[in-house]
Amino acid sequence: MEGEVHAIMGTNGSGKSTLTKVIVGHPDYEVLGGSVTYRGQDLLELEPEMRARAGVFLSFQSPIEIPGVSNIDFLRLALNTKRKHNGQKELDPLEFYGHVMPLLSKLKMNADFLERNVNEGFSGGERKRNEILQLAVLEADLAILDEIDSGLDIDALKDVATAVNGLKRDDSAVLLVTHYKRLLNYIKPDVIHIMEQGRITSSGGMELADILEDQGYQGIKDMRTAQAAAA
Repeated sequence: MEGEVHAIMGTNGSGKSTLTKVIVGHPDYEVLGGSVTYRGQDLLELEPEMRARAGVFLSFQSPIEIPGVSNIDFLRLALNTKRKHNGQKELDPLEFYGHVMPLLSKLKMNADFLERNVNEGFSGGERKRNEILQLAVLEADLAILDEIDSGLDIDALKDVATAVNGLKRDDSAVLLVTHYKRLLNYIKPDVIHIMEQGRITSSGGMELADILEDQGYQGIKDMRTAQAAAA
């Protein structure tokens, strides 16, 4: 899966967001069986903060506000926590500023984002850009992006998609959760998975998104019925 983009599509309530939260260790969920293998270890055996330090990143559908905490302080603390975990030198404020400024330029974000409190008073598009900035700063190995297209106009969608594409690496992977083909037109997935009732029921290429666009989820069911009849 390194170097690949996988997309998960499914109806509301099919389990897409639940899966992402289980992977990162959300406390509302208790896993009773199974495993999640990541770089040779079972993520389910790690505390949520250890999963983050290991390079797992989740972009939420509705990022929360953190009043009183500036973006620059939040981002530097997050990066230095990861660097310390990896045995790397922590960055002082000046070093971090030099590290983050090229990323802001790449993401088409103004420097004043750094001085604003985390997501406080941000528009939907600004919140999503801010999530991608966090992803860029942390250089996550597994980026899980849960409906990053939600609430974005077409220009903001293009900017966010361009930013995600610019952050892809051969040694990292992206897991997209989306309802719509429009995001996949900009962030090209290697594989699309269809989820129903918490299970992956179909996997394939962009043809699955085309079927959903034209026929809805009934079209996916009809496709599976036809495949079973032909087998």
